[in-house]
Amino acid sequence: MIDLTLLGCGGNIPLPNRFLSSVFINFNGRKILIDCGEGTQVSMRMKRCGFKDIDLICITHTHGDHIIGLIGLLSTMGNSERKAPVTIIGPYGIKDAIKAVKMLIDLPYQLNIIENPDGRFSLNNKELAQLEIETIDLYHSTECIGYNLYFSRRPRFSVEKAEKNCVPKKYWNILQKGTHIIDGDIKYTPDMVLGETRKGIKISMITDTRPIETIPEFIAGADLFICEGMYGDDIDISKAVKNRHMTFREAACLAASGNVSKMLLTHFSPSIEDPERFLENATSIFPNTIIGYDRLSTSLGFTE
Repeated sequence: MIDLTLLGCGGNIPLPNRFLSSVFINFNGRKILIDCGEGTQVSMRMKRCGFKDIDLICITHTHGDHIIGLIGLLSTMGNSERKAPVTIIGPYGIKDAIKAVKMLIDLPYQLNIIENPDGRFSLNNKELAQLEIETIDLYHSTECIGYNLYFSRRPRFSVEKAEKNCVPKKYWNILQKGTHIIDGDIKYTPDMVLGETRKGIKISMITDTRPIETIPEFIAGADLFICEGMYGDDIDISKAVKNRHMTFREAACLAASGNVSKMLLTHFSPSIEDPERFLENATSIFPNTIIGYDRLSTSLGFTE
């Protein structure tokens, strides 16, 4: 089970009822953050998310409405007695941004920075061993990347396979959890007791960008597609083009082309007081669209 909370759904400047861009994910008790705009800590405290166990922070780009909350958050994590390293992923420029942050605060833990990663990869973190990450270059006014988060499931345990491979029962549970065992001259491996792979969960996050042709393939089949909807009204298309953002309708076209299961719209312009007014601009193209709001929570379960 994956629990996800939209901590902030605003773009540009915070509003009294709308903090800036941030998504919180809880997976097996470990925490992941995508972006960290102003107000992130307040929403986390209101939702009782907990600060200490954040292992991974994914930054889409270094504009202030996506990163300015990092200074306070990293400091709070240190005050919460965080000791284990924290990984921060971001586009070109993230190393310089974090270097600037570290000039303002002292941290009791290590920061591992991954700048502009290429392809699909895993982290060297046993707590997030079931997570693979993929990025895509987006089209914004600064270096910006989108994310795919793939949460895998261990294959089902196969009694038939374990017996066929003469694996002692005392090792079954250990091998099922992915640990190798050496007993004398015999090496037992997890594949000796595991059956077919089961379907995992894919979460895609795309913000801030114009809709480019590489996005549908990137988000294809996502269980949840979190996408910017800077402008709800179709008449604002000229603003979207100028500022390299999207309208609700454009986001919905991406969701339909990518054949995703559900789309969550976020990152609304401060000029949009009520994003729900423009929901039909999205649902007329992609019916399974949700308008985000601060501290909206949802859960994604494995289907098999």
